[in-house]
Amino acid sequence: MDNTATPEDLTKTPSPAKAGGMRLAKLALTHGLIFVVALSLFAAADSWTTITGLGIATVLCIVTGALAGIIITTLVHEWFHYLGARYSGAAYEVPQKQGLFLYNWDFTHNSVRQFLIMSVAGSVGGILALMILWTSVPADSWGRAALHGGAIASVVFAAVIEWPVIRRVRISRDPLVQMSTIDRRVLSRSFVVSSIAGVLMTLVIVA
Repeated sequence: MDNTATPEDLTKTPSPAKAGGMRLAKLALTHGLIFVVALSLFAAADSWTTITGLGIATVLCIVTGALAGIIITTLVHEWFHYLGARYSGAAYEVPQKQGLFLYNWDFTHNSVRQFLIMSVAGSVGGILALMILWTSVPADSWGRAALHGGAIASVVFAAVIEWPVIRRVRISRDPLVQMSTIDRRVLSRSFVVSSIAGVLMTLVIVA
């Protein structure tokens, strides 16, 4: 058997599965870099605050801490959505354009059970990320408390959006209709509620 690749073979378009895997790997690398950068910026600001005690360092530490908490928890949340989709054997497509979301859900071919598994998995991931941050980083400064507060805000934001959808899907058995109810008003309300929760929890933790 001749295994020598011809010019035609080299120019063939990759199969959809292989192309999707390549896009997912590239997205994983991007998310991994974002994860590391967010955590590194917070760690640098935290060290600067600890060494110097400067006010500007404390402010920077609070900002980077909140952002790191939000970014880390959100990324874990989204990857657990993906793991839930894989576990349930759902049909999906990895998007061409890189962003936060890892796949486009196939509402036509997936069942309600698969949708619920995928949805609940995201919440499990967000809560798990929050627990890991909570137990691994002591909230003994404003910046570290902001890290926890940002993680809490991320979990609350997702919960305010997703939990009502999960509840309604269990009743209506129609994921597409329920997902279509997520509009700008819902997103704005979720942002306000999660922001308040994050700030209040940061103040409570520090106190």
